Amino acid sequence: MEDYQLTPLIPAKDLHKHVDAVAARINLDYADKNLLLIGILKGSFVFLADLMRLLTVPVEIDFVRLASYGTKSETSGKIQITKDIELPVQGRHVLIVEDIVDTGTTIAWYMERLRTYQPASVRVCTLIDKYERRSVEVPLDYVCVRIEKGFVVGYGLDFSEKHRHLPGIYEVQFNQ
Repeated sequence: MEDYQLTPLIPAKDLHKHVDAVAARINLDYADKNLLLIGILKGSFVFLADLMRLLTVPVEIDFVRLASYGTKSETSGKIQITKDIELPVQGRHVLIVEDIVDTGTTIAWYMERLRTYQPASVRVCTLIDKYERRSVEVPLDYVCVRIEKGFVVGYGLDFSEKHRHLPGIYEVQFNQ
């Protein structure tokens, strides 16, 4: 028996409206540019797949996998790359695609690392901005949804590798 339950937070149809709006902004901002999307694995893959299909600008995609969690809910403060990008970054317009930004530690670290490769630009697109736990300020250029607090799953986000398949966003409610 599970010791938590899922409460619907953002239905799939509403989520898709937010993704559509962000894609429209990206299309305007990068109208005359080639764009490299870098998805942060594993959580961003569903969002990135939907987002890239809405883009009308030329895009290439790559993925990086970063590990920063010492336990299931708290960051260790140490960030490691467990799968690096393979495409060249120098002189390119890079858009990092993230599932959720909460403390900001991981995305800030990765942005600094990417800048050492001398891209033309680096911006961040996130599905969810969970600002309640922000400890490092990071520029989030494209945000689909802002939430104040809560542990969320669905649309690529997981809890112990479960619930990524859900079409909307759900809040995990832990039983007392």
